[in-house]
Amino acid sequence: MSKRGKSTEQIHHAYQPPSGWGAVPVPIYKASTVLFPDTAALHQPRSREKVTYRYGLQGTPSSLTLAARVATLEQAQHCILVPSGLAAITLPSMAMLKPGDEVLLPDNVYGQNRYVTTGLLSRLGITHQFYDPLDAAGFERLLNERTRLVWLEAAGSITMEFPDLLGLLRACKARGVSTAMDNTWGAGMAFNAFELAPGLGVDISMQALTKFASGGADVLMGAVCTRDARLHRRLDEMYEFLGYGVGQNDVEAVLRGLPSLPLRYRAQEAAALELATWMQQQPAVARVLHPALPGSPGHAYWKQVSTGGSSCLFSAVFKPGYCAAQVDAFVDALTCFGIGYSWAGPMSLAVPYDLTHSRDLPLPWSPQEGGTLVRFAIGLEELEDLRADLAQALAVLG
Repeated sequence: MSKRGKSTEQIHHAYQPPSGWGAVPVPIYKASTVLFPDTAALHQPRSREKVTYRYGLQGTPSSLTLAARVATLEQAQHCILVPSGLAAITLPSMAMLKPGDEVLLPDNVYGQNRYVTTGLLSRLGITHQFYDPLDAAGFERLLNERTRLVWLEAAGSITMEFPDLLGLLRACKARGVSTAMDNTWGAGMAFNAFELAPGLGVDISMQALTKFASGGADVLMGAVCTRDARLHRRLDEMYEFLGYGVGQNDVEAVLRGLPSLPLRYRAQEAAALELATWMQQQPAVARVLHPALPGSPGHAYWKQVSTGGSSCLFSAVFKPGYCAAQVDAFVDALTCFGIGYSWAGPMSLAVPYDLTHSRDLPLPWSPQEGGTLVRFAIGLEELEDLRADLAQALAVLG
């Protein structure tokens, strides 16, 4: 019988479970401290080429399993998990840029990427320019000897333009400029970001696992994927500098959501496309923005690279005769749509946007063609319930 105290016995308990356990769920390992078998192992430096467990911040068997599965989803070789989609944006910019460099971003870029660039990166002495994602020739004229990174976003997260990815990537490749894509909309389903055409693909693909990968609207997480080992090491070094890490309960939730991602993605995109088509026919609506709809900005570019995927988002631009307060009343009248940011969860969402101060370049429509915009994220409710809800809320507009 041991004479050690009860707490000592609990911390240093000798029991180890027998091997051979197998189950569908991935085991979840929670740890900050990782134990070494001896001091020789302790003194070994961390390897960036192979898996070594040294501290929970650098990953556990659970988080490395999730990273491997997300890499497979993106058709990449390497994946780094970070605590949010915004962290997945910040990591490549911090890793790839230094004072005196310049980064180019599409004018319809996700607002937080714009904020990081104009705020944090500017304070670090990194300049930026915004480009029209539909104008590859104009974009090419912006590239210069200081351009080190180009951000791509397919599609734009509010106005839904689908960029001329092939034209933009050809210009970057000719200049040897690195590219990073916000691939949250595509989620590894709409196209292969690393092989958009023979010999043409992005260097980095990031996405907010908060969205489709989780699917539950209850997790914040991001992923940064690459195929190039040297680029991965560069990202991994910055990842360690920034102290990014993900909680293992969140890892468990995303691992649980990942297998159903293709089913949810296809169901939600099909409902979104049908509702977007229906909204086009409504008298109060000036135009509907959805990459799979003919006439939507960048539709032809979407067809060039898409494997059919078109996500769960669309935006409706209301006719100029309807003021912002009237459109807000329409959104308030919806009962099946929550009012909130994010998307790809089970609940449909609607958010009105004032784009007056969010763009440097003109919008793809004039004030005479359209006014206030509402972005819809379609969830997993019954399609006819959503259609009926939109119809009754449109009646509020008069």
